[in-house]
Amino acid sequence: MTSTTDSRFPFQDVTLSPEQRADDLLSRLSLEDKAGLLFVGITVFGDPKEANTMFQAPSLESTISRLRINHIYVIGDAESAREFAQWHNTAQDIAAGVGFGIPITFGTDPRHGFHFNPGASAAAKVFSQWPEHLGFGALRSEELVERYAEIIRREYSAVGLRLALHPQIDLATEPRWARLNATFGEDPDLVAGLGAAYIRGLQGPALGTESVSAMAKHFPGGGPQKDGEDPHFAYGKEQVYPGGRWDDHLKPFIAAIEAGVSQMMPYYGMPVGTEYEEVGFAFNKAIITDLLRTKLGFDGIVCTDFGLVTDMEMFGAPFPARAWGVEQLSTQERIARLFDAGCDQLGGEFCAPELVSTVRNGLLTEDRIDQSARRVLIEKFTLGLFDNRHVDADAAELTVATDEMVQAGIDTQQASMTLLTNGSADAPALPLPRGLKVYAKNMDGAAFDGCEVVDDPSTADVAVLRIAAAYEPRTTGFELFMHAGSLDYTDVECDEILALCATVPTILVVNLDRPAILTPFVDAAAAIIAEYGATDRSVAGVLLGDAEPKGQLPIDLPRSMASVVANKSDTPFDMPDALFRFGHGLRYRD
Repeated sequence: MTSTTDSRFPFQDVTLSPEQRADDLLSRLSLEDKAGLLFVGITVFGDPKEANTMFQAPSLESTISRLRINHIYVIGDAESAREFAQWHNTAQDIAAGVGFGIPITFGTDPRHGFHFNPGASAAAKVFSQWPEHLGFGALRSEELVERYAEIIRREYSAVGLRLALHPQIDLATEPRWARLNATFGEDPDLVAGLGAAYIRGLQGPALGTESVSAMAKHFPGGGPQKDGEDPHFAYGKEQVYPGGRWDDHLKPFIAAIEAGVSQMMPYYGMPVGTEYEEVGFAFNKAIITDLLRTKLGFDGIVCTDFGLVTDMEMFGAPFPARAWGVEQLSTQERIARLFDAGCDQLGGEFCAPELVSTVRNGLLTEDRIDQSARRVLIEKFTLGLFDNRHVDADAAELTVATDEMVQAGIDTQQASMTLLTNGSADAPALPLPRGLKVYAKNMDGAAFDGCEVVDDPSTADVAVLRIAAAYEPRTTGFELFMHAGSLDYTDVECDEILALCATVPTILVVNLDRPAILTPFVDAAAAIIAEYGATDRSVAGVLLGDAEPKGQLPIDLPRSMASVVANKSDTPFDMPDALFRFGHGLRYRD
């Protein structure tokens, strides 16, 4: 299709304000063009002509050209920053040839950590690698978080990613919740401060041509999930507030608005037992319009979480639309309800023709569509996407994952580690002296420089065992990526760990993506140390004393599942008889 981009159009005039440019372009768009602005499609990195089989979606080229969708969420990664930048430029060239040449806003979930979940985060590959956000909660430094987010901004911008579907500023008040590791912890004030710092780092003092737009989530606070189950699934759709602590969960979002956050994402869940209608937050006008927009004064873009309208299949299993409380509505009725509630964009959907039909069938006015399309266009102009469509692939290679960035990530991995136990005051187990015989399990023994690595624990001076926090594996589809259920280790797991501890002094290194129940091991292990995302070499460096663990727990760790069940899902620091409290963390000098 031939582009109708023409420098004579006022929207091409860089001397006009983003609002003036948006108004001019909006007046020229067809209903189909406007509809395309109001979707965030999904693509998997690769050939733009290939269909997206993971999400049963059209190819990137078809998404842009046929559906006119120009906000794209990217899954997958390139082999290099240069390749990522070149892929971005190719896609922008496709968009330049469609209609008025509206550029693509490419967005992503976090991709600087260790956790892989194709609908929530990606492990770092091209970019520098840092702990998960819970590790930043352990360090409690707004300055560090802002510097980290500035590095994200530089790396994202270099390859053409201009929208971050983060930070996740929910409170980790329900220990069983599978999304807990992406939060900053359970303290409302800590999360509010770190979340605001993160937004400042991504966006700068104000959103502009050097910014990455931040989408804070999940308004008005995911976390208080009934029984800890996640509302991606029907069995987890209820959010409960047994402690009446609604305002605690709102506090980080108020701080985000004050920091100038550009976008918000409501969560899937539906509030139960509150003053609000029991429907999913994005469908709830009292939540989006009355609370977020009117009371809190947010006038940015509200993008729904993904897949609220249409059913799909994911990884071979059915994945129904998360239309909780409005399951009985038709596709067009769901669309109308979302926009009537105050949302601007439909995340993870491709049903732009249905939005057009919703308007033409009288369920939604074009004036209402214009309000949202204008918000979206203003942000595109503010980011400078119309004026600088391409990125410099050579510069990207020099900008991304510099030695300084990589080292800063390693330093933060190590500093965030949290020493829970360490032998006795008279005989601390850590740090380890070099020259020992080390038995390393679930990690690369070569990371222990200056030590002899042995294959038989009975011949070792010390064992180092890396383990994950306990969870109950789910069996199908998207559930496979969710660590949910009981926090107790199985009898088999306990027996194996305790047998090793009985054979040789054992250092237990636990990945706290959820608050593990470590009670069986406290007296048996020589030391227990928590990490929130760290390489084997980073772990070994801390254990050998090359770096010191400085983290303090950003969450309570339960003594038992009885403690977990008794903990009110919405209430910070409510866990009775915790094994380790929020703030616990030893130092080697202790």
